[in-house]
Parts: sequence; C-alpha cells; structure tokens
Amino acid sequence: MENNLQNGRDQTLSWIDHSPSPPLDYPEPGTELCALEEIPAVGGKGFVFGEGKARFPMFVIRRNDEVRGYLNECPHVGGPLDWVSDQFLDVEKTHILCATHGARFRIDNGLCISPPCPGALLTPVAVEVIEGMVVIGSDHSPEANS
Repeated sequence: MENNLQNGRDQTLSWIDHSPSPPLDYPEPGTELCALEEIPAVGGKGFVFGEGKARFPMFVIRRNDEVRGYLNECPHVGGPLDWVSDQFLDVEKTHILCATHGARFRIDNGLCISPPCPGALLTPVAVEVIEGMVVIGSDHSPEANS
C-alpha cells in the first residue's frame, strides 16, 4: 500500500482546500435590508454585501410577520441555494431548497432534512423587523435564531 502522507497529512486529496474558513464578516447590527412588504408573505429575498473574499451573500425568508436569515451557502458544497434570484423555497413553500442538489432545509432552524446532507445546518444570520424594516440583528448564534 502506497504511503501518501506528507507532513502528517494524506496528500491523495491534496487538491481539496482543508484550511479553516475565515470568520464571517457579518453586516453591522441595525443594517437595513429592505421593507418587510418587499418580501412576499411566504417567500424570500437575497442580499449581498461586499465582494471578493469579503463577499457576504445572505437571504431572508418571510412567513407572514416572521423572518429568518441565513448565509446563502449550501453546507454540502458551498454554492448558493438559489438558481433564480430570490427563489429559496420549494414549490410547497414549506422548506428552503438547494437548487443545485435538491436538499431541503427547515425554515425555522436551517436543519437539512433530506439527502445529500441530512443533519447539516445552514449558517444563521440574525434578522429582525423594526418599524416595518428588516434589519440585521446582533446575535447570530443558532440558539438565538431557533
């Protein structure tokens, strides 16, 4: 059996970037995203802050007066969830859908409930509604957003 170890790491899959992701640079708390009425009563809207390595793509899902925010990145391969702008929900509008692989995620907590990545979580982005405006919140932890 061939030894593919170099500096203690298996080099067979050396083309895969195993370096840790840099910490997310969330938009400042209170940053206005849009008026609540700009998002369908049951639907979503995407937003992008920055560019290049500082790019922060996110989306907000609205269910009537409730909003949830997530990083627009599938935990399976890292690509965006929407192929069509602002289309984040399945046909029934009951789950967030990855347009690339068909993975379905719960709206309330971002938990993947179907292949190819059951159990994986979307990265939460705290959002809230203040005086009819959807704004960035301050606590992005999964616990605060469930």
